[in-house]
Amino acid sequence: MTSASSTLVPPQSGSAKPSDEDLAPGDIAVGVIIGRASEYFDFFVFGIASVLVFPHLFFPFEDRLTGTLYAFLIFALAFVVRPVGTLIGMSIQRHFGRSTKLTVALLLLGCSTVSMAMLPTYQSAGSTAIWLLVLCRIGQGLALGGSWDGLPSLLALNAPEHKRGWYAMLGQLGAPLGFFVASSLFLYVYSSLDSKDFLSWGWRFPFFTAFTINVVALFARLRLVVTHEYERRMEEHELDPAPLGELISAQGQHIVIGAFAALASYALFHLVSVFPLSWIALYSEHRVEDFMKVELLGAAFGAVAMPMSGLISDKIGRRSFLGTLAVAIGVFSLFAPLMLGGGAPGQAAFILIGFVLLGLSYGQASGAVTANFLPHFRYLGAALSADLAWLIGAAFAPALALYLSARFGLVAVSIYLLSGAVCTLLALRMNKKLKAAAVVQD
Repeated sequence: MTSASSTLVPPQSGSAKPSDEDLAPGDIAVGVIIGRASEYFDFFVFGIASVLVFPHLFFPFEDRLTGTLYAFLIFALAFVVRPVGTLIGMSIQRHFGRSTKLTVALLLLGCSTVSMAMLPTYQSAGSTAIWLLVLCRIGQGLALGGSWDGLPSLLALNAPEHKRGWYAMLGQLGAPLGFFVASSLFLYVYSSLDSKDFLSWGWRFPFFTAFTINVVALFARLRLVVTHEYERRMEEHELDPAPLGELISAQGQHIVIGAFAALASYALFHLVSVFPLSWIALYSEHRVEDFMKVELLGAAFGAVAMPMSGLISDKIGRRSFLGTLAVAIGVFSLFAPLMLGGGAPGQAAFILIGFVLLGLSYGQASGAVTANFLPHFRYLGAALSADLAWLIGAAFAPALALYLSARFGLVAVSIYLLSGAVCTLLALRMNKKLKAAAVVQD
């Protein structure tokens, strides 16, 4: 990987204007991966705690299933407020700059997460404990929306034409890395302590760890964002906030198409990471710690599949690749009930195959159609497309899948995943028609 010191050299007086190749995509990728891994870590820590901790400590007055569902609804809140965080962050950037926005967002994310480690339980504080948990979760969502720095877009724009899929994948690599670290920490404390100690103080350790990880991520990203060369390139590509009304009026349809084009991947995201743990904890004889080890292996499979997604999509095209993966996820959904209900071997197959499909599809899900945005709208358009995809596809997935599966059986998982695959195929087809119409008009 080329170092920043060797690539980010200010042009000499009278020299030609530096080309995009003067930027090091590898340097941008490091900042993107570290930043995204820290964000996913915070969210997965909450997701795992929603199964193993929160039903016991914040909803002891309900049965285990209902307590888990309540925790999953609080889990979804962060995705509901994320678009608001994006718009607030854009306003901060207009007035105080990109680095100030990023600093505020990541400090809010870290403080919201670490504050959860210090929350009282329902037994000691009553409903106040629940409202404090809600407040911290909202803080996480606002922070994640505000942390959009434009680096993934800059990475894609500065990547070689024949390696766009590869560099698009790098930003997504933070997902399996964040999940792996979060699950590893929880597995360690869960398996090392008895139930009383784990629920008393052990569960708090991963939340404390989050602040350290966020500080490291903040400096890794600020190292790029405050550099004059990167700021200049951001300006050249018009990667700055555009007025929301202008964007919606001119290209609002592309926000919706961009969100739905990635829906199959986003629907799969929490159905192979968070939901299965709740199903195992509630309805399976499979030991939780053994299942978490399988999920760690699945995350490793997903991390390996992501580079493959970059290589393949650069050969056949990102939109064709996403369409093919949507079909594959649809087929996978038909067998999901058999695997999840098939004991330890079937459950392991669901996790491993699911994470491979997730790695392949999610590796190319970011910005699949953001090239449709005019340069002036790309920065805000890409952020809102991702926000909408998370909200529609992933926010309520664990709660809906668990509630419907408990009531009607695991066929609900099939229906949810299949609907996501169908939406992706329809959105990709609509995007193709819009592009064809634009060519005819030209």
